[in-house]
Amino acid sequence: MTFDDIKIPKFLRSALSTMDITEPTSIQEKSFSTAMSGRDVVGIAQTGTGKTLAYLLPVLSMWKFTKAPDPQIVILLPTRELVTQVYDTVQKLTADANIHTVQFFGGVGMQPQAQAIADGADIVVSTPGRLLDMILNGYMSAKGVKKLVIDEFDEMLQQGFNSQLGRIFDLLPAKRQNLLFSATMSDAISKLVDTYFNGPVLIEAAPPATPLEQISQALYEVPNFHTKINLLNYLLADKEALPRVLVFVSTLQIADKVFELLDESLLEDADYIHSRRTQSQRFRALRGFANKDFRILIATDLVARGIDIAGVSHVINFDLPTDPQQYIHRIGRTGRAGQQGHSITFSAPLEEEKLLEIESLIGSNIPRAELPEEVEVSNIVTSLDVPVYKMKNQLVETDATPGKAFHERIEKNQKVNVRVSHKQKMMEKYGKPITKGGQKKKKRK
Repeated sequence: MTFDDIKIPKFLRSALSTMDITEPTSIQEKSFSTAMSGRDVVGIAQTGTGKTLAYLLPVLSMWKFTKAPDPQIVILLPTRELVTQVYDTVQKLTADANIHTVQFFGGVGMQPQAQAIADGADIVVSTPGRLLDMILNGYMSAKGVKKLVIDEFDEMLQQGFNSQLGRIFDLLPAKRQNLLFSATMSDAISKLVDTYFNGPVLIEAAPPATPLEQISQALYEVPNFHTKINLLNYLLADKEALPRVLVFVSTLQIADKVFELLDESLLEDADYIHSRRTQSQRFRALRGFANKDFRILIATDLVARGIDIAGVSHVINFDLPTDPQQYIHRIGRTGRAGQQGHSITFSAPLEEEKLLEIESLIGSNIPRAELPEEVEVSNIVTSLDVPVYKMKNQLVETDATPGKAFHERIEKNQKVNVRVSHKQKMMEKYGKPITKGGQKKKKRK
């Protein structure tokens, strides 16, 4: 099937042709007709299968011109990077249509975004928190919304947007079409769907926990953090073998450290991204990597979900994620659009349990690779190589009998809360009760 077989407007066919997209993916083909029928949709498909076009094509096909300034379509995403990516895709798809789209995200002032929607908009692409701010501050009216799309919903829940989503649902018109897309299906997603959706149709394009077949996998077992650094520098030195590489780490502190310890010859060819970097730094890193200004991007899992960077030749898991399903999302950054991809994973002894969970999830062992002889095995031990034991808070019973170090307080230092009345104080001081105000007044004759 091609997009010519799907009934989409001429401006969309033209845009897809310009973008060199000719055939729909499984999730796009399966969800299109259902979405076009007006039914609520819950789409489950793994990363890299084209979920963005799976909802953009039907909602844009159903869009109709209206003189009302209120937006008809709202698309919610968990991060500012995803907002910008989807916004850019909408702009490309609507290049030949009179459709006005705005984007909202936090980390910047609200006034420029308020000005962008001051004259109205057809589509709003936003993070949940900033959309709520715009509505509650009166910059945007939600009364005209006909289509609500929630993308990367499992990641949205993981970032704690539950309460904000509930408030947004309450503010939007009850009569609307809902489209939810996610890489996984969980109890939390089911609960939200049961509460706010109207008879949704579940569409699954592929098992969410199955790695893409076109991705080769290899695993190096290494003893410690600094040996990982030595192996990373060794592998990245071969520019021809690893032309475009995403290096995933589990924390922003590790991202900083890995970038700091890259060989000097690699620094001009690399950048890094995590949540503590400024918005301009994050955009610069993503756009630079997407535009091939440099070939190495070190990242936390912030970009493992939904960031569509074409042509990634290799994904390197510098350390293993806590959530085994995140491994699937990481390696899904390579091997896209029918291309062969490669995943390389480093595993230290402390990560053995995580590795077992990942291999149990994917149903097979990741092929082991021999550590190259040129890679020095480091003897340096860092805090990352030492297990952390968390102490439980427990109530400890103690013997109440005074011991040798126990000294009874002398009588004058013992504090007893006793309330003494004014009458008692006067009796102790003068031996007789003295009333406030001095002598009693004589009775008038």
